[in-house]
Amino acid sequence: MKKMRKAKIIRKTRETEISISLNLDGTGKAKINTPFPFLNHMLELVARHGLMDLTVYAKGDIEVDAHHTIEDMGIVFGQAIARSLGKKAGIVRYGHAILPMDEALTMVSLDISGRPYLDYASARKLRGKKIKDFDTSLVEHFFRGVSNHAGITLHIEDYQRGKDAHHILEAEFKAFARALRDAVRIDPRERGVPSTKGKIA
Repeated sequence: MKKMRKAKIIRKTRETEISISLNLDGTGKAKINTPFPFLNHMLELVARHGLMDLTVYAKGDIEVDAHHTIEDMGIVFGQAIARSLGKKAGIVRYGHAILPMDEALTMVSLDISGRPYLDYASARKLRGKKIKDFDTSLVEHFFRGVSNHAGITLHIEDYQRGKDAHHILEAEFKAFARALRDAVRIDPRERGVPSTKGKIA
């Protein structure tokens, strides 16, 4: 019987309290409880389209700013991905997705490389935009936390067609989920880690 790749990470600071449980070999179940309804929906999409089971609980000093809580959610999600992958033996490592959402078209390409890097091309387009009371510019901080703490090289590219912030972000989260789903997949022909160095670090 295949061993499930799971992790549970809890992070408590004076500013936030975050708990994330992740099963990379799940079926897309999600239980999301954060102060941000829009981000809850985006994380449900990640679980569903990434075919991972994801439980997220978050609270923080949102009366000061949402930044601390959203950034820490990215940190903890990245740590959960890294712990779930363990030594990364047998994984495909690379993932890529081009995904439309109405007029928006997004490309996500990632490498579970051990070298964190984020290129978030839609930052300028989203600056100053809100979805209800959700500051869309904070999504970049979420993905930076994921990239830094999962050890992922992550490129998120908006093809300039997107005009609606909701459509742009929904395409990004779905494409990220699809790319991650491919990258963490086990290749039965892969005998070890997919690197000539013999390790991913």
